[in-house]
Amino acid sequence: MTAIDFELNLKSVRVDTEPDMPLLWVLRDQLGLTGTKYGCGRGLCGCCTVHIDGEAVRSCMVPAQNVAGRRVVTIEHLGADPTHPVVQAWLTQNVAQCGYCQSGQIMTAAALLAHHPQPTDEDVDLAMTGVLCRCGTYPRIRSAIHLAAQLQQSPAHR
Repeated sequence: MTAIDFELNLKSVRVDTEPDMPLLWVLRDQLGLTGTKYGCGRGLCGCCTVHIDGEAVRSCMVPAQNVAGRRVVTIEHLGADPTHPVVQAWLTQNVAQCGYCQSGQIMTAAALLAHHPQPTDEDVDLAMTGVLCRCGTYPRIRSAIHLAAQLQQSPAHR
């Protein structure tokens, strides 16, 4: 076991864990943050996406030791802000169907918009490639991302 210190959702945390345990399991099993979902365990589906230092990352592929001293943000933080443009857009566009993939979709969309505030359809498609939705809500996802881009440009969100 190793003590690993990092910032999680704007708070300093320390976990005692095996250094090679995937971050996904540290978040879910050790810290009780179950919004980050297990999908495939191979980094292929995107359900486990979190932000590490502002980048969208598949947490099932990141050993816990790799987040030492870094900033991790999960859906619990982003989703708790009803004024966040992506959260507002997701609700407005009624994106979720079964909802299982939505935390990964939202976290990936938020990272995209942080780097590309006015994405084209091509930017959206490229960023969201590999974030799978079994319900097929891809048109609503794209629409919500464009709406979120508009919302974050409004004076209320600056």
